[in-house]
Amino acid sequence: MAMMLSASFHRPTSTCLSPFIPLPVPVPVPVITPSSASLSRTTSRSSRNRGFLTAFALKTPIQMEMEEEEEMVKESETVVYSFSPLPLLLLAALPGAGTVRSLFGPFVELVKSFDLPGWLVHWGHPGNMAVVLFAMGGYGTYLGFRIRFSDDVEEKAMAKDLHPKLLAGMFFFFALGATGGVTSLLTSDRPIFESPHAVTGLIGLTLLAIQTALPTLFEGNPGLRNVHGILGSGIMTLFVVHAALGLQLGLSY
Repeated sequence: MAMMLSASFHRPTSTCLSPFIPLPVPVPVPVITPSSASLSRTTSRSSRNRGFLTAFALKTPIQMEMEEEEEMVKESETVVYSFSPLPLLLLAALPGAGTVRSLFGPFVELVKSFDLPGWLVHWGHPGNMAVVLFAMGGYGTYLGFRIRFSDDVEEKAMAKDLHPKLLAGMFFFFALGATGGVTSLLTSDRPIFESPHAVTGLIGLTLLAIQTALPTLFEGNPGLRNVHGILGSGIMTLFVVHAALGLQLGLSY
């Protein structure tokens, strides 16, 4: 009896629950075992990545140090600037040369109409400038040195009076003589402003203008007297070179 009751009780429960709560069926999960080849490829790739990262980590400080050294070298470099008067030779190609030709045109035609001797037109300008350079410039430079180094009061007073007059006269006659040089070239149908003689003449006249203005600043800056003396000696040397280039130009045609 007991067995029957047990059986009857169990059966309805199983039949009643089975349609509503299905029991899960275990599904076998496949286990993928990596092969030795794939393991070796993965290991080699990871080792390469670690090697790259290590090299990058070691290379970065070296690059930074090299960049710092380059910056220090750039900061410690000494840049030397030089000046060359050769670009001034291009002045002949500028409209200024044509302007000068047009301005001097009537005067050049007037000089040609005088029918002067060829040697006078050719060598008149060099002869006059040589007298101005060596007579006025040379003696004026000598007087400048006597002002600095003479112990004679009277001689120093005479030099102080005559030195500026002579060099001012040299500046005036050089500026006037430049027009004579241009006229001489144009009467011979030669180009102007192209030769080194013309370039050194323009530079010399500019330096002479600066030299003339320096004595007005002596009272406030006594050290400018040394600059005046050195610059004056350099200007005289430049005009000696200018004269040699002029002689070469005169012999070239």
